[in-house]
Amino acid sequence: MTGTVYKSTGSWYTVKGEDGVFYNCRIKGKFRIKGIKSTNPVSVGDHVVFNLEIQDEQTTGVINEIKERTNYIVRKSVNLSKQTHIIASNIDVVFLVITLNNPPTFTSFIDRFLVTAMAYGIEAVLLFNKIDTYNNDELDEIRYLAHLYRNIGYECEGISAKTGKNMDKVKSMMEGKVSMFSGHSGVGKSTLVNAIQPSLHLKTTEISDQHKQGQHTTTFAEMYDLEKGIKIIDTPGIKGFGVVDMKPAEISGYFSEFFERQSECKFNNCLHKDEPKCAIKEALENGEIAWSRYKSYLQILEGDDTHYRKNEYAKDV
Repeated sequence: MTGTVYKSTGSWYTVKGEDGVFYNCRIKGKFRIKGIKSTNPVSVGDHVVFNLEIQDEQTTGVINEIKERTNYIVRKSVNLSKQTHIIASNIDVVFLVITLNNPPTFTSFIDRFLVTAMAYGIEAVLLFNKIDTYNNDELDEIRYLAHLYRNIGYECEGISAKTGKNMDKVKSMMEGKVSMFSGHSGVGKSTLVNAIQPSLHLKTTEISDQHKQGQHTTTFAEMYDLEKGIKIIDTPGIKGFGVVDMKPAEISGYFSEFFERQSECKFNNCLHKDEPKCAIKEALENGEIAWSRYKSYLQILEGDDTHYRKNEYAKDV
């Protein structure tokens, strides 16, 4: 039987079969997927082939094949730096949920997420949540960030999962698609999913006042079926987002404003650091490329996967 993985808890997988029934499944032996060193061989969103077994009057499934993925999105494994963890697969659009200060989402994190999404061929949309909580100065900062990312081709929406502001726009972007919500713990992913489909009743918690950090309310990635053909993948909060498996020469190609200019650089292998007659650095000095984006690029290029989490964005001066 074929089906789709809706939930993964590490050892057991909830699979929705072609008959519409959900089955608890496991895997036998080790799955080795070509080109991927992952801590989790099967991820939410995978299309799989499984056999049914009856033991102690209970029907369970055994996954024996993973169909080819159209895409997937990964992060570095928490404990194994050379391994990756596949967050989800076969995604049509990924929504990055962003908050300005409760908790803070820095542009360095946003840029790493966008680079990863582009590298794996996934459309990305930025959702600036909790706009009902910001004062005028903070709203100006949100407008600046939205302007920055719209200018380089990303769709941005200011939303409030609690008041419902612009939630109709988000729903329309999700119809007939597999969507994933991601972002730091506490940005309101589960609240957002509940606003889209209140009957789900996903667990939510408040932000810690002491550290302005979210509590992990989603432990495992899980997919839900909604009306109008919407499928949502809710994911655990991500504290860091190390970019994996990218060669230095490839990285600039995942910054859209770099990609459209890099053919104008004097050297074909220009890394846009110290090389003469670099079109990227010229555009940077002319105010055509945001300094925050260039800083993110350098951090990724230099493999800095620790300090970027504390760096705030820098407005163009």
